[in-house]
Amino acid sequence: MDYTLDDSDRALVADLEQAFAGIADRAQAADSAGELPEQNWTDVIDSGYLKLFHPAEIGGMKVNGVAQALAMETLAKACPSTFWSATMSGLECVKLIQAHGDPVEHRALLGQLIRGERVGCFAVVENTSGCDVESYRSTVRRDGSGYVLDGEKTRITNATTADVAVVLARFPETRTGWCYAFVDLRQPGVRTSSLPHMGLRAMPWGGVVFDAARLSAADVVPVDLRNLREGVGWGWLFMSIAAIGVAESALTAAVRHARRHVAFGRPLGHMEGVRDALARTRVEIDAARLLAHRCAWHRGEGRPVQDLLGMLKPFATEMAVRAVECAVQVHGACALTPGHPVERLYRDAPMHLFGGFAANRQRELVAEELGLTVTYQEHGMLMGTGLDKDAIGLPGPRGRERNDQAIQDRAAAR
Repeated sequence: MDYTLDDSDRALVADLEQAFAGIADRAQAADSAGELPEQNWTDVIDSGYLKLFHPAEIGGMKVNGVAQALAMETLAKACPSTFWSATMSGLECVKLIQAHGDPVEHRALLGQLIRGERVGCFAVVENTSGCDVESYRSTVRRDGSGYVLDGEKTRITNATTADVAVVLARFPETRTGWCYAFVDLRQPGVRTSSLPHMGLRAMPWGGVVFDAARLSAADVVPVDLRNLREGVGWGWLFMSIAAIGVAESALTAAVRHARRHVAFGRPLGHMEGVRDALARTRVEIDAARLLAHRCAWHRGEGRPVQDLLGMLKPFATEMAVRAVECAVQVHGACALTPGHPVERLYRDAPMHLFGGFAANRQRELVAEELGLTVTYQEHGMLMGTGLDKDAIGLPGPRGRERNDQAIQDRAAAR
């Protein structure tokens, strides 16, 4: 594995940094307004970012996995909210439709998403549960020559701005019992709503209600839940890289402040505790980035990397929270003032912890890869401890009486 960028890759990243400069300048205002500026989407489209992840035959200009990862990190550092919205549509949704859809039937849709003409969302989570898929109730059923979808999804990136959704739903008429449904969100029978959120405030986020939303037969694709982890793998990767971008932005701000701010007669960066904290943050970010590049390289080559992604996602997202907390400590109370760049990152970082499975659930998946599979058995949670029983195992005073009688009988026998 060679993670070294060639001249064309380095030029690509440099061009993206320049293309995303306006997005970075608008990030703070977008967060305050809680709305993604239209110009951000225009800049993303014009940069060619959405094409980087896909082969030429469907309209992309695919580059190697490491260059993809660096491109993602570049946008994430400019504005995490814009990154989430654009990458969910142009990477995750396109990969799902390409992998599960019909190459002819869905070719036009793929091209529209890659060109940014339409926006996509991936609707999985429901109000009943986060990553407990078995509790989901959204269902596709036959209706005449086609199908309809009923149900509700929540906490969905791009819910209020998307034109099409990839929906995980029950599909009782097949052996697997589940399907991906490719749903036109601009039709009767679909309602969307916005949800307030603490971090990534400029990212469109909300819920979608399906009331007999119509689907063609080609837009209903049976799926085995055992393959769900493979389907969400691109999401785990981009969320991890987004977290690395947030952490890098926080470290940059902290180092800048440590160099400039003077306390007790010397710059903060001269203090051993500050230097130690920033050095540890540097190491953790680079460790997460190296694992992310390894995942991206293998993923870009078409190799399965679920075990690596299961390690990367919790490590990178929790590392980002620590990195931003370090930046807050270096800045002091000013970093918690609304409008301060680190205050925005302080709210953005935790949003990466829970998307696409929470960290504790992903560690269970890593443990399963180690062969530590757990078999759950029903048991009585309120079973007695035995403390209410006497020496021969009988309860209460009656037990004590029988115990005394047994002692007397043994003495008489002797």
